[in-house]
Amino acid sequence: MLAAYPACFYEEHEGGYSVIFPDLGIATQGDDLNDALAMAIDCLAGYVFMSKQEKEALPPPSDIKAIDIDAEYDDYKSAFINIVAVDVEEYAKAHFEIPVKKTLSIPKWLNDTAVARKINFSNVLQQALLKELKIG
Repeated sequence: MLAAYPACFYEEHEGGYSVIFPDLGIATQGDDLNDALAMAIDCLAGYVFMSKQEKEALPPPSDIKAIDIDAEYDDYKSAFINIVAVDVEEYAKAHFEIPVKKTLSIPKWLNDTAVARKINFSNVLQQALLKELKIG
């Protein structure tokens, strides 16, 4: 799923860039323009990914010509508006859905019973966490 939203890039007086997505109310920053763009992609992907996980509706992107760059922030060296786009599903696979190894302790009898029944521990833990966090 491709997500594309306008973002305001502000070059700061002291260096670096701030990035604001006016439609989404989210912001990030980077040490230079390339870093700011990478952080903007990560910020957008993370926001859209979590919105989908929590079944929250996303606002439609504004027309880039309708955005007042000074309405978001007014103390900058220079500024421009650009569309930031990311394939959220592909980005999530590479950055958000990377398996993380966890070590846990359970009673031996519980482990033995689960192993005998061929229980997939990772799957059970994931499902329990999703239920506990009220996601999915």
